[in-house]
Amino acid sequence: MISQPNRHCTVELQALPSRIGQVRRIVSAQLRYWHLDPLIEMAALCVTELLTNVHRHAEPDKLCTVEIELLSGTLTVSVHDHDPRLPEVRDADPLATCGRGLAMIAAVSESWGVRAQGEGGKVVWFALPAPAPAMAIAPYPVYATHPAHRTDTHELTVSPHAPARSAVAG
Repeated sequence: MISQPNRHCTVELQALPSRIGQVRRIVSAQLRYWHLDPLIEMAALCVTELLTNVHRHAEPDKLCTVEIELLSGTLTVSVHDHDPRLPEVRDADPLATCGRGLAMIAAVSESWGVRAQGEGGKVVWFALPAPAPAMAIAPYPVYATHPAHRTDTHELTVSPHAPARSAVAG
């Protein structure tokens, strides 16, 4: 199930390797839709780490919910699973091939944490600062006409900051 109110997206899934790739694509598409392209790689990397932890460690099942929320200039991504055991950041051996996921999330995110949900599991989350909107898109295209060619009496101006819009659909 995917719900997409204005700045909120929820994906319920079973944390299997094939599903993790799908969630990465959903997160990337949602951030692109919200014009948060600079956050795509970091958010996709961090959500992959959290879902991999669910796949490797969660019991009794691999069911989880990924929630993406943009609020007050902060993108928060959280993963809820049914395992009540809380994860720990470990010092991984330099030659180890796993065990660095939470440390990496701590290093690259603005903040992160874990919330116990009693017998219902836990929520592991991270937050990334959202870049300021580059430019608001006008609801309709704005066109300028030279005053000498105007036949109406209304003023029409073009903002020098109005973005170009494409007429190509798709």
